[in-house]
Amino acid sequence: MTTSTVTAPGSAKTPGKATAPDPARQRLRRRLARWGFVAPAVAFMLLFFGYPLVRNIVMSFQHYTPKTFFTGEAPFNGADNWASVFQDVLFGKALWHTLVFTAGSLLGQFCIGLALAVFFNRRFPLNGVLRSLILLPWLVPMVVSGIVWRRILDQDTGVLNTFLDTLGLGGQTPWLTSPDMALLSVILVNIWIGIPFNMVILYGGLQEIPKELYEAAALDGASGWRTFRSITLPMLKPVVTVVLVLGFMSTVKILDLILALTDGGPADATQTLGTLTYQNSFVELDFGAGAVVGNVLILISALFAVFYLRANRTEGK
Repeated sequence: MTTSTVTAPGSAKTPGKATAPDPARQRLRRRLARWGFVAPAVAFMLLFFGYPLVRNIVMSFQHYTPKTFFTGEAPFNGADNWASVFQDVLFGKALWHTLVFTAGSLLGQFCIGLALAVFFNRRFPLNGVLRSLILLPWLVPMVVSGIVWRRILDQDTGVLNTFLDTLGLGGQTPWLTSPDMALLSVILVNIWIGIPFNMVILYGGLQEIPKELYEAAALDGASGWRTFRSITLPMLKPVVTVVLVLGFMSTVKILDLILALTDGGPADATQTLGTLTYQNSFVELDFGAGAVVGNVLILISALFAVFYLRANRTEGK
């Protein structure tokens, strides 16, 4: 007797043909793979940026003292820290000095850096050697630069006053000991340190500008200033934005240079928000007040970043 087996339609599998993958499972796998690559960066940001930021904000509302490190007790005191900082005359001075120091440094660094970048954009002997030498101030640690310049600007034994005295121009200028001269001197030293960074970035931007644009401008009879204003500056705009943003972020919080040069003096003439944070936290051991000033610095940087992003978005549209 013969038994026949009936196979239901569609249930038979064709030999050698793989089953079609599930689209939903593929999408889930791709999504998990993307998150797998992003997760380490997110964890790093939360651990090393998110937690300190939140902790600093919480500390600004606490009575945080050296005793807290041993007892763990840091009672909340509301807005007392904020009120005491904002009512302090020194905070207003430090805020003004920070704005003047940042604006003066950025203006000097950018203008001189751009001039040097345009100068080195031309071919001439020893171009590379001179560019390498100009990088030295940028490579030296800022504390070392501050100590060296403190010796150079010393009123009695400084090299600068000795040189001016030799030329008969007067050699007793109180560069770092006069409240009227100290902030200007610190700005000039910071300009000297920041020129190489601006020059390198702007020089790289100049190298990317097509030479055909300058050739066309020369054929049209455009002057050097007209070519610079109509071609160089517009083409450098993205690079200029990067230079100014990075320069602002690094300048507004400078601490080590000012401590090495003047330690915030004389008579608090060079006290900035960065040095005030240090003084409140590690000199007076008032960590709550130091956290308040640090949060103000963070807020200023955040506002600048938001302004920069909105400006770029508007230009993109």
